[in-house]
Amino acid sequence: MDRLRGWCWVSAVLLLPLMGCSRSAGPAEPSTFDGKYPVEVTCTTGMVADMVRAIGGEKVQVSQLMGEGVDPHLYKASPGDISKLEQADVIVYSGLHLEGKLAEILERMADRKRVWAVADGVDSAKLLRDAGGTVDPHLWFDVALWSTGVHGVARALTAYDPSGKEFYEANAAKYSAKLAELDVEAKKAIARIPESKRVLVTAHDAFGYFARAYGLEVKSIQGISTDSEGGLKEINELVRFLVERKINAVFAENIINDRNIRSLVEGCKAKDHEVKVGGELYSDALGKTGSPQGTYAGMIRHNIDVIVGSLQ
Repeated sequence: MDRLRGWCWVSAVLLLPLMGCSRSAGPAEPSTFDGKYPVEVTCTTGMVADMVRAIGGEKVQVSQLMGEGVDPHLYKASPGDISKLEQADVIVYSGLHLEGKLAEILERMADRKRVWAVADGVDSAKLLRDAGGTVDPHLWFDVALWSTGVHGVARALTAYDPSGKEFYEANAAKYSAKLAELDVEAKKAIARIPESKRVLVTAHDAFGYFARAYGLEVKSIQGISTDSEGGLKEINELVRFLVERKINAVFAENIINDRNIRSLVEGCKAKDHEVKVGGELYSDALGKTGSPQGTYAGMIRHNIDVIVGSLQ
């Protein structure tokens, strides 16, 4: 009941600014720059916030809704989040329904705010889909693909602050160059794993883009969204796979309880096959602010180190 009241409150807040407008007036124009820095930008995930900070530099003040270990698939907006979104000059999110119900709120705000999804700057032909046709939103695990969204963010900031165009574009170019170096680094690191061992088994299906970009096979207990449930059937099938392929490492994730991963370990043990938890990967959220894993590049490097160290 409390959750229902909370959602009703959020819906009411979103409708208030629209109640005073007649239908004939049409949607309001999004606000534009008033000449006062910093530009207030509200982002959803840490991966998005990292990109915006790099592009916006000292011209922006970034507020991030989802912190360390927060699962965006299951995220529900709080009254405090709505306040941050209302106060923002620009809103940037990941897109492709990664943010769940929050995406509905952001779409409604687009008439009044500069709202941009990083995924809108990515070639849709390169998107992955599951067997049911659902688009995989975990774009950031293909560093080169994620990088193609950088200039879209620069354009979104420029749309609000045209005077900053050259500044945003220059920073976008620098950030893209750093990501290009990171992409090469990732390819070289994964190439050190023997081909027969390049199998990544995780809690949920977040690493499809990573697998495609860097030459791994990926298996998971849950689907693309953590909203889906991984049951006994999925666990038993993965146990059989691990035993048959003689895979000796599986990986937990920072946003998900490791209960199902531990079940894989125990299931393999019952079949006289030793499997270890190779380590914890950062999937849909960055690490603690101020730590190496608290940046996008640091998160990618951490994951690579853990995967390579466990599968070599």
